Amino acid sequence: MAEQREFGYRRLHSLLGVIPIGLFLIVHLVVNHFAVYGAESFNDAAGFMESLPFLIVLEIVVIYLPILFHAILGVYIVFVTKSNTKRYGYFRNWMYLLQRVSGIITLIFIAWHVWETRIQIWLGNATLNFDLMEGILTNPAMFWFYIVGVISTTFHFANGLWSFLVSWGITQSPRSQKIATYATLIVFLLISYIGVRALITFAYGV
Repeated sequence: MAEQREFGYRRLHSLLGVIPIGLFLIVHLVVNHFAVYGAESFNDAAGFMESLPFLIVLEIVVIYLPILFHAILGVYIVFVTKSNTKRYGYFRNWMYLLQRVSGIITLIFIAWHVWETRIQIWLGNATLNFDLMEGILTNPAMFWFYIVGVISTTFHFANGLWSFLVSWGITQSPRSQKIATYATLIVFLLISYIGVRALITFAYGV
């Protein structure tokens, strides 16, 4: 019974990493990418997201609670599972290890990002606009922290998407899993470009 319950929790952990957390990540990065077209374009896109009805409820139910569950169970998985990369130097074993490492980095990054943005906005200390992100990212240390954080997050999502496809029985054959590897690599490169390009624009205006 305990094993079945843990298996169910892990499948839910995998599902939440894609829906809704992964979908939110993509939307968030796309909204940020509007900065490439100018401060006004970003402000309009961010303003539209801020004008959604029941925004706080949506953020708590669709974003923060799933992330909290995913993070807590993810940290548990990190500490109870052992990597076998030293014994089996296969590609997927390394991806398994990097998934755990990127998960910890992503958790730290998200916590700091939420503190600098959403919480400061809720406290009335900041406004969600181009100037907010520009002020954060013109600091070189914060710029590189965000670069590492975004790449870690996009990798964690893309590699987690591969695991999701396997654990939910969507890709069962070796061939389908190999195709999924290339597909998720494309996803990683694409959303990483979108995210990093926005950061460069916020920091350097290019």
